Amino acid sequence: MTRSIPVFTALAALALSACAVGPNYQKPQAALTGGYHAPLPAEGPARTDLTAWWRGFGDPELSRIVERAAAQNLDVAQAAARVRQSRAALQAAGAALAPSLDAQGAAADGRQSLLSPVGEIGSHLPGFQRHYDDYQAGVVASWEIDLFGGLRREREAARAEDAGARVQLAAVRTSIEAEAADAYLQARGYQARLAVGRAQAKVEEDLLKLVNRRLDEGVSAEREGHQAQATLEAVLASIPPLAAGLDAELNRLDVLMGAQPGTYRAELEADAPLPQPPGLSETVQPGDLMRRRPDVLAAEQRLIAANARIGAAISAYYPKVSLGGLFGAESLDAGKLFTGPAQAQQLSAGFRWRLFDFGRVDAEVTAARGREAEALAAYRATALRAAEDVETSLSDLQQDRLRAQALGREVDQLTTARRQAQQAYEGGVASLLEVRDADRDLLTASDQLVQSKVAAARAAVATFRALGGGWRQDG
Repeated sequence: MTRSIPVFTALAALALSACAVGPNYQKPQAALTGGYHAPLPAEGPARTDLTAWWRGFGDPELSRIVERAAAQNLDVAQAAARVRQSRAALQAAGAALAPSLDAQGAAADGRQSLLSPVGEIGSHLPGFQRHYDDYQAGVVASWEIDLFGGLRREREAARAEDAGARVQLAAVRTSIEAEAADAYLQARGYQARLAVGRAQAKVEEDLLKLVNRRLDEGVSAEREGHQAQATLEAVLASIPPLAAGLDAELNRLDVLMGAQPGTYRAELEADAPLPQPPGLSETVQPGDLMRRRPDVLAAEQRLIAANARIGAAISAYYPKVSLGGLFGAESLDAGKLFTGPAQAQQLSAGFRWRLFDFGRVDAEVTAARGREAEALAAYRATALRAAEDVETSLSDLQQDRLRAQALGREVDQLTTARRQAQQAYEGGVASLLEVRDADRDLLTASDQLVQSKVAAARAAVATFRALGGGWRQDG
């Protein structure tokens, strides 16, 4: 056994110093350069950085909802569970490089067949005992020597997959934060649109009272009363769809916060003004997305893992070398199990080499290279989609702001025109039709103004999300 120790030591040193077969990972060239066509959001009541962009809206309720969703959302919980799985897989891949040591023992009560070869021979020998007890105990060690790095490449792939799972957790959290903010803004938008509709209904009720009074005085035709009533009903009919939309967004918020619909509804029942989106206090260029966007980083980790598995597949071309050892004891007498004569020792070395397998290893290597090429294309596509998200959200933000400004001026003009139309109607120099047209135009423009403000705020959220959001990698 002592002569085998130098061999064992030499093989171990060779395993530790050997290079791993297969290509080493080379980071692809940056897929994104230059700047954006649309400017980054610089306007707003405040400036914010991307770490906690939702706080820049200056709305404590929005901040509370976003942070609650990030902490309680069940999609985030699933992603966190996947991180625990990937860490376990990484631990297993690392353990595969180390020796294993197993303890084993057995006790048997046996009866030897007299018609078996052993029984036939033994039964003619003096002292033969057909009944016997057998006791065994020992320790077995085994170690696959990773001479060509297949196991190290597997560990490299597992490490990348673990990193990818952790980044994917950040991606899911970033997405949930943005979704919660989006749902909150839409809920506030529905509340604002409901306020517009109810205010317009009050205006139409006042107009109907005016028409009925004039009808009683004999200065209005009966049809004007029907027209005014119809206009009021049309406004009232526009309210239920808005209330349904508000209910849907409140339900969506509860689910995003990991709760049954209706749980947090009371917190948002009181109307509140739509928060104004902040500007950015930092500059984020397209190339920055390669290290800021968690989905891009996760795609790169998948590429790293696919590259490492090429080496793991190539290692099958080479022999597998293993070492084994046994130190134990066996005795027919339990009292003598741990005495010197019962001891048994063995140290072994072996190898296995796939010399001819009809191209199976070739196919495995080709498949691994194909998966690496697929992961590379997916990485580049993810980077391009990231740039697309930013460009689109920036354009939406810019155009929605311009639209809101124009609609604001339109509402101001229509408000004045509507007041003048009613004054003219009361003075008998205008028809009810002019007042109704002014009401319809004002309601439409006011509703569109609220929608454009909501769209601009949502576009700001989409921009912050597209730029990487409040990305942070959990340890």
